[in-house]
Amino acid sequence: MTVSSQADAVSGPAPEAPIELFRQWYAEAKSSEPNDPDAMALASADASGRPDVRMVLLKHFDQDGFVFYTNFESAKGQQLAANPQAALCFHWKSLRRQVRVRGPVVPVSDSEADAYFATRAKDSQIGAWASRQSRELEGRFALEREIARYAARFALSAVPRPVCWSGYRVRPLSIEFWRDRPFRLHDRTVYRREDLSRPWTVVHLYP
Repeated sequence: MTVSSQADAVSGPAPEAPIELFRQWYAEAKSSEPNDPDAMALASADASGRPDVRMVLLKHFDQDGFVFYTNFESAKGQQLAANPQAALCFHWKSLRRQVRVRGPVVPVSDSEADAYFATRAKDSQIGAWASRQSRELEGRFALEREIARYAARFALSAVPRPVCWSGYRVRPLSIEFWRDRPFRLHDRTVYRREDLSRPWTVVHLYP
């Protein structure tokens, strides 16, 4: 089944259907999008319900969800600790497609975080130690001083993962696939489930 025919199907989906469809769309985006096909808007809310949004990078996805990495002490980390729900939005302009994801958020395991951190460039690893993410910076020199300090500290050794640096997995309860159509009569196909143990159902929405 092609991407188009799968997106247009009205019969009941297989349990893995939305992730497999995302896999197809993501592969096409990686071949066509000129910059950052893995970029996604991450929306979260603090304990009072005030929303926030920023761009992050998708680092892994599978049937369990969509993974990104950050500093747990950052604004997003504090918001997700207080309110562990999130929404994601991928927008691939070259394809005129969009994917929206909503669901609860859980931290990745230490072994997952360690494995990913080990793949990062050493300068990025040092940056994770040097940056007090989302907190006030008194001047660029303060950041450069911290980078120099940690660069010296780890000059002759591997850089371990900071305890405060790890990842989150957004576990989807809904995934919407949006495709541009003429005259703003867009295709909207939504996969939904009541909870993470339930099978997916599929509906089509008016544009």
